[in-house]
Amino acid sequence: MIVNHLNFQDSDKDKLEEACGIFGIYAPEEEVAKLTYFGLYALQHRGQESAGIATFDSTQVHFYKDMGLVSQVFNESILNDLPGSIAVGHTRYSTTGSSHKVNAQPSVVETRLGSLAVSHNGNLVNTMHLRDELLKKNCNLVTTTDSEMIAFALAEEINAGADLLQGSIRAFHRLLGAFSLVIGTPVGLMGVRDPNGIRPLVIGTLGINPVRYVLASETCGLDIIGAKYLRDVKPGELVWITEEGLAFFQWSEKPQRKLCIFEMIYFARPDSLMHNENLYSYRLRLGQRLAEEFPANADIVLGVPDSGIPAAIGFSQASGIAYAEGLIKNRYVGRTFIQPTPAMRESGIRMKFNPLKDVLCGKRVVIVDDSIVRGTTSRKLVKALRDVGAVKVHMRVSSPPVTYPCFYGIDIGSQAQLIATAKSVEEIAVQIGVDSLAYLSWDAMLEETRKDSTNFCSACFTGNYLTPVPETAEYSKLMLEQVTTT
Repeated sequence: MIVNHLNFQDSDKDKLEEACGIFGIYAPEEEVAKLTYFGLYALQHRGQESAGIATFDSTQVHFYKDMGLVSQVFNESILNDLPGSIAVGHTRYSTTGSSHKVNAQPSVVETRLGSLAVSHNGNLVNTMHLRDELLKKNCNLVTTTDSEMIAFALAEEINAGADLLQGSIRAFHRLLGAFSLVIGTPVGLMGVRDPNGIRPLVIGTLGINPVRYVLASETCGLDIIGAKYLRDVKPGELVWITEEGLAFFQWSEKPQRKLCIFEMIYFARPDSLMHNENLYSYRLRLGQRLAEEFPANADIVLGVPDSGIPAAIGFSQASGIAYAEGLIKNRYVGRTFIQPTPAMRESGIRMKFNPLKDVLCGKRVVIVDDSIVRGTTSRKLVKALRDVGAVKVHMRVSSPPVTYPCFYGIDIGSQAQLIATAKSVEEIAVQIGVDSLAYLSWDAMLEETRKDSTNFCSACFTGNYLTPVPETAEYSKLMLEQVTTT
């Protein structure tokens, strides 16, 4: 039986260049909804459009999801209405499917073995084919997300007679693209990664006797509830968590590690571990290499908060130029349902960043950011620095130019939207209004990972995609048409 607590709000689209956060826990002795709330709170940086939690209490599934930040969606009363020993959670930014109330996750479906709740991070590239398959079999798709299709594919295999594990593995073989999944069932919790492991997923332990298990997109989701990092879910692996403990199944015949390099550069929190290293240290090294490759004659170094700060500190350390806090970030900017005035839209950047005149006036500035995608924010930021008196503005970027769209769960659109696709570095410098611009070299970026370069997906820099990607643009167009007519 499904107990549904829904309270949606309509909102305008405000896409963020991030990836969804997923969380799951099996802990009969704990208040799993509250622990999931805190796990999602730590993963809020991965998506700020909607949030949801589903819990399993014997044969019942309870769930609540809504538009907004985790702290806006949930309160003590709502969490108390989500009992159970198993929970899955999701915080979303939209990739496939619009930012709309029906697309919030987890996706909950009924099967002959009980309800399933699916939280998905990533993006499929065979969505048109999978959607057609499901519609031909009379599946009642009600959202515009590939995540719902995953849930229905699971239900279809289970309803055809397979058990939970067999049906799930059969469904995973029908998926192409990026998917890290946390799946709640009446009897256990699954954690799954696609054969390339494009999006992260980690396992943690909670308690001592008995030991319980937690799944999260990043280790910061474990830290907040006092769970200890055990290891990553491997590419092409299914982790099955029940009262008996952990079981592992390698469901993909040819797994290969291809973590998205942008998780290292930008998306994941700097206090998270990836490849057994704190990402703050990695980003610090990127900044140091950037200063070695492309020095600048300046008085101060600034980082674009928050993701550009570690690289800026590294640039300062290697160059000997003083690091300064010259941009104050409004850390309470999330989704707003009130539109700014035309004058505020014109100033734009001050909704998020406010430059410090006393720090910047009369100074030659190096500003360090992790990436430039479309160039719009960079241009406004540079103008804001000049408006308060910066006499020179040099920009340094701690990754190579982004020249190809991402089809695996990041909001990097068509090549026409990417400033580095058609413009040289010098032309970009003119467009965003800086005195000089330089990007970290490809070789330096990969060397600082201290891993084999083949361990990463870097298609947004190279165009070397891990899978065929012909259907995504057509599917996105179809979904947009559906949203605008409903």
